[in-house]
Amino acid sequence: MNHSPSADGTLTLPESLNSSDHDVHPLLEVRHLTKRFPVRQGFASRWFNAVDDVSFHVRARETYALVGESGSGKSTTGRTVLRLVEAGAGQVRFDGKDVFTLRAKPLREWRKEVQMIFQDPLSSLDPKRSIGYSIEEPLIIHRIGTRRERLERVRQLLIRVGFTAADAGRYPHEFSGGQRQRIGIAKALILNPRLIICDEPVSALDVSIQSQILNLLMELQREQALSYLFIAHDLSVVHHIADRIGVMYRGRIVEEAPTETLFSSPRHPYTQFLLASIPPTHPRLKNTGSLPVITDTGGPRRRQGGCVFSDRCPYARPACHEQTPPERQVGRQHRVACFLYP
Repeated sequence: MNHSPSADGTLTLPESLNSSDHDVHPLLEVRHLTKRFPVRQGFASRWFNAVDDVSFHVRARETYALVGESGSGKSTTGRTVLRLVEAGAGQVRFDGKDVFTLRAKPLREWRKEVQMIFQDPLSSLDPKRSIGYSIEEPLIIHRIGTRRERLERVRQLLIRVGFTAADAGRYPHEFSGGQRQRIGIAKALILNPRLIICDEPVSALDVSIQSQILNLLMELQREQALSYLFIAHDLSVVHHIADRIGVMYRGRIVEEAPTETLFSSPRHPYTQFLLASIPPTHPRLKNTGSLPVITDTGGPRRRQGGCVFSDRCPYARPACHEQTPPERQVGRQHRVACFLYP
């Protein structure tokens, strides 16, 4: 369903949703996405594959999580999908439209349907402006609604995310980290998007505050039929919010599965390593059991080609260092890129 403003430019709020067609095709399709950055080494330079042949999809009203350690390419993937950075190769389709071919007005219209929540909400809030203005600003930029309609929409959103209407006149520095993230969520919702890219939205917050923000995101998803591309480095964070999880390592998705399948039957050694790193006393998860411990800290790869995890994998065989493992289906909606599974 399109939540864009009406033809006369007045501001419309989300309507009740018809679920009859939401599974016809994915809302977001990412195919063979690649993004490289130049890296200087003395007088020479080389290319670093931050995102390397990544493919996944996000269905309507679904939360798809990309999980991996720092530097795995998760955030670059999200920013490339949103065209904050331009892709080197691949295709992104949103509701059937090729995003990379959009220019000028069509691109501007598309940006109303896809928004982003950042790890540090201060990066998207002007410290010299009230939070009310910061939330309203996208409506002003897109010339949506009258002044009265915009202020009413801001008031409704502030109340919905846990503030009062009077808080609209306060400034970002007057709020805590968790409160600022709620403001960032309101700002992302103001244009009634269909997809929100959540880039590590709770990683800087205490565990108790993390739970509050995650619960708020799930409530808003049910109310407004939102889809999330949720980026995180901690599997325990996405355990309750994600429907499916893609595990990234050094620019590639090495495993993808429904959340419960991934936690109960991880196939890739790197996924097993991530699960083993969750403390057994973690408040959200039970002990994941005995899984292989990988002691290598994973510095720069010593080889070109082969599996991206081969230098750290306790099960590596000669082929792993020489050939890139193809993706294999190992279960329903469960794929893994590993030679352990013929």
